[in-house]
Amino acid sequence: MIQLLLNALSLTAAYSLLAMGFVLVLNATGAVNLAHGSFVIVGGLIAAALGSWLNLPGAALLPVVMAGMVLIGGGLALIAYYPLRDRPAVSVFISTISMGAILETASRLLFGPSPRVAPPIISSGSFQVGGVTVGIQAVSMIVLAVLLVGAQYVILSRTTLGKRLRAVAEDREIATTLGINVNTMILVTFGIAAALAGSAGLMFANTFYITPGDGEAYMIKTYVAATMGGWGSLRGAVAGALIVSIFEVLVPSLPVVIPVMAGAQSLFSPTASTIWLYLAFLIVLFFRPQGLFGEAVQQRA
Repeated sequence: MIQLLLNALSLTAAYSLLAMGFVLVLNATGAVNLAHGSFVIVGGLIAAALGSWLNLPGAALLPVVMAGMVLIGGGLALIAYYPLRDRPAVSVFISTISMGAILETASRLLFGPSPRVAPPIISSGSFQVGGVTVGIQAVSMIVLAVLLVGAQYVILSRTTLGKRLRAVAEDREIATTLGINVNTMILVTFGIAAALAGSAGLMFANTFYITPGDGEAYMIKTYVAATMGGWGSLRGAVAGALIVSIFEVLVPSLPVVIPVMAGAQSLFSPTASTIWLYLAFLIVLFFRPQGLFGEAVQQRA
C-alpha cells in the first residue's frame, strides 16, 4: 500500500510540473497552449537520447533538457503566439495545436516511432524502510518535483524577474505602463513552462517510456488537472494533478487492496479508471465550474 501511495505521489509530482507550466502560460497570455503536451514528448526523447549517448543519470541530464526546452518554448512563443497575440484567443488555440503536431512529427522523424526510455533520475532499484520496499525512482521524482516547484516559487515571489512575470499575469496594460517589457516576460514564461514540461518528460520517459504521438494524451490530462483544480490557479494545478494520479494509480489497485472488490476488477481496470476520471471531471464542472480552488482568470479559450 505504501508503494502504491508513493507511485501516486510520484505521478502527481510529474503531472504537477505539467499543470503548473500550463497555468503559467494561461495566466500570462489568457490563451491555451495546446502544444504543452508535446513538450513532454520532446523533453523525454531528448533525455532518452542523451542518456543513451552519455550514460549519465537523469539528474545530470536535467539541466541540459531544461535548457533545450526553454529554447523550444521560446521558439513556439515567437512562432505561434506573438504573430497572433492581438487576434481572438481561438487563433492561438489553433496555432498551438499546429505547433504541437509539428513538434511530434519532427520527433518521430528524428527519433523514430518506437518507445524510448530515459535513465532514472538517480538510479533504478529499491531500498527497504521498516520492512517496506520503496522505489528509488518514485522517491526521486517526488524530491525533484519539490525542488523544481520550490525554485519556481522563489523565482516568482523573491526575485525582480518573478515580480515582473506576476505583474504581466495580473494586468499586461498596467505592466506596460510600469515599464515592463511584456513581450519578453511572456517569452520567459513560455520557456519556463516548456522546461517544467520537459522535466516531467524526463520522469515519464523512465517510468512509463515515451513515444512520439503521446502528446495529446498528456495534454488532455493536463487540461483536466488544471480545470478541475481551478482555472488559472497554481495550487489548483497541483490538486488537479493529485486527482488525476489517484484515478491512474490507486483506483485500478482497489480490487487488490480491498479483497471484497476483487469480483469487480473489470470496473476498476486502467481503461475503466480513465472513464471514472472523466466522469469525475464532468461532475466537478457541473457543481463547481470554476474548479476546486476558484478561478483566477475568467477568460477561457
